[in-house]
Amino acid sequence: MKLALCQFDMAWEDREANKKKIVRMLDEGLRGKKADWLVFPEMTLSGFTMDLAKSTVDASDLEFFSSLAKEHGLWLSCGVVQDGRNNLLTFDRSGRQVSSYSKIHLYSFGKEDKHYRAGERPERFQLEGFSVAPAVCFDLRFPHLFWDAAAKTDVYVVIASWPAKRAEHWMTLLRARAIENQAYVVGVNRTGADPTPLEYSGNSMAFDPLGRVVLDCGSREGVQVAEVDVDRAQIEKTRTRFPFLNDRR
Repeated sequence: MKLALCQFDMAWEDREANKKKIVRMLDEGLRGKKADWLVFPEMTLSGFTMDLAKSTVDASDLEFFSSLAKEHGLWLSCGVVQDGRNNLLTFDRSGRQVSSYSKIHLYSFGKEDKHYRAGERPERFQLEGFSVAPAVCFDLRFPHLFWDAAAKTDVYVVIASWPAKRAEHWMTLLRARAIENQAYVVGVNRTGADPTPLEYSGNSMAFDPLGRVVLDCGSREGVQVAEVDVDRAQIEKTRTRFPFLNDRR
């Protein structure tokens, strides 16, 4: 399975502008390249705003993502706000929504808990032979969410608006979750800045079950496709050679 990660500087609280930008980035970034799964950052169409009127998606926004998945013939994961929750949605190649995960750990330091409702349970879905567990940004700091799902999870996907000043935390925690759970970890963060004011460095990355880099987007805006496939055999080989998950208590 070939990964494509899209990190970009979002137009603040402007869903229509961001949709137009995404179309341009995909036209350029996927031209001549094969990708099976495309992942966007947290609150893809608005940035990490506390204004629910600006962040909450409508039917046309959902149709936008569904149509992108169908048009490009790939799986697509994105960040949206629905019913007061900070969600990660996934669509299959036909444009059908197959998963909706609501962020469980709200970022109280940024007052997210004052504006949004917390998710109540973990989620897992099947993506062409892979069992995928989604998470959103601040969830990454809580390892039990990942540990509890490890035995039945092949890939973790984490979408974020993670500030540049703590970029080392972001990259370190992504790698740690891959190593300790012997699974692929895909992390997609935004770039640019918002009026809060915060700056974002991107650093979207994917790691294999041994913690080796599969894709490193650096700080450049756009869509990047991994040269190395996400490989189920690598998961099985790692867990067979190093059966550490069996030793958990």
